[in-house]
Amino acid sequence: MKPGFKLAKDIYWVGKIDNREVPFHRLTLSKGTTYNAYLLKTGKPTVVDTVDMAFGREFAEAVAELIDPLDIEYIIINHTEPDHSGGLAALASKATNATIVCTEIAVPEIQQMYKLQHRNFLVIKDGDQLDIGGKTLLFKETPYLHTEETMITYCVEDKILFPCDIFSTHVAVEHLFADEAGFDITEDFIGYYQAIIHPHRRYVRTLIEAVSDLDIEMIAPSHGFAIRHDIAKFIDLYASMSNESKEDKKVAIVYATLKNNTKKMANILKDCFLENQIQVELWDVDKADETEILNSIASADAVFVGSSTKYADMTGKLEDLLQQMQKMNLEGKLAAAFGSYGWSGEAIEVVQDYLNGTNMKVQSTSDVIKSTGMTHVEFPVRIRFSPTEDEKVKKITNAAEFVSDLLLSAI
Repeated sequence: MKPGFKLAKDIYWVGKIDNREVPFHRLTLSKGTTYNAYLLKTGKPTVVDTVDMAFGREFAEAVAELIDPLDIEYIIINHTEPDHSGGLAALASKATNATIVCTEIAVPEIQQMYKLQHRNFLVIKDGDQLDIGGKTLLFKETPYLHTEETMITYCVEDKILFPCDIFSTHVAVEHLFADEAGFDITEDFIGYYQAIIHPHRRYVRTLIEAVSDLDIEMIAPSHGFAIRHDIAKFIDLYASMSNESKEDKKVAIVYATLKNNTKKMANILKDCFLENQIQVELWDVDKADETEILNSIASADAVFVGSSTKYADMTGKLEDLLQQMQKMNLEGKLAAAFGSYGWSGEAIEVVQDYLNGTNMKVQSTSDVIKSTGMTHVEFPVRIRFSPTEDEKVKKITNAAEFVSDLLLSAI
């Protein structure tokens, strides 16, 4: 398959087949992958997504064989990750009249990544439409699938969804359409979901809502096969794989507090877990019986431990409790540290050290970034002074929602 393959009237594939064993997200793609990009040769010619930066020049040259780059009016970037936006710099250098179409969050990312500060941008908001001369594009924002700036593009007249990473497969395709693959792509489809999308399971709900009112006759993603049969089956797979576990889950939240700021954090965590139908047992270590707290921890699926900081250390009886926890078998439980502070907040890091001395799965910012690419979730959860401002509350709820998703994951 070569660039110029026709999907529908005036819509052409201009991607790149990468049949190597491709290193990707700390995985090795043994079947390779395909970077799908699309050219819509309408009255206002438009390119939807690009290819990996390693193939940028080749991509721009391939597009130039199909259309004069100066005629391109729009370049749509659904997602700024370099395996999709990587060909933008090369294409933009030729398509000097083109406006770049993306979400607001994507603008500074694209400008910095590809030195395109001087270019025109069209900022898309959820539900916006764009007339490209004979075709109408509808845009919907799908944040965190799998990064914050992500959106999807739908061609109204042709009923084609361009969802970038969503509904993809990591396969170096010989034939673009799944029904011509010669094998059932379901296993590859599910494998991609589990590796890339499932850590963002909460946001799949946004996707399902976004596509529920669209009449989709083809899904043309940015990796692997395009799907034109059994559309409902593949959308339903995302819906079912993102379902919550039906098992009851429980979180134990234990804290020591000086001026009630850490207590306020504990209550924000509690409320968020309860909203996610997760049971919560809340304990002030200086007021509750240690044996009852330890029993609660032993029966919990996740444990949050928090402390205020006093003279660079934890407060109250918390250290005694943490020492007892290190003697317990807590394998299989999730754990996280939190706390408020006024200066440098050493106590929170000391709690983290104690938790790391157990056999629980302790959450850390490093692990979150490496496993999901999310940068808005931080562990330990550290709040300076009182958690009253919206930004501080969001920091706490982000952590609780992340752990909720891990607990409620159905797969």
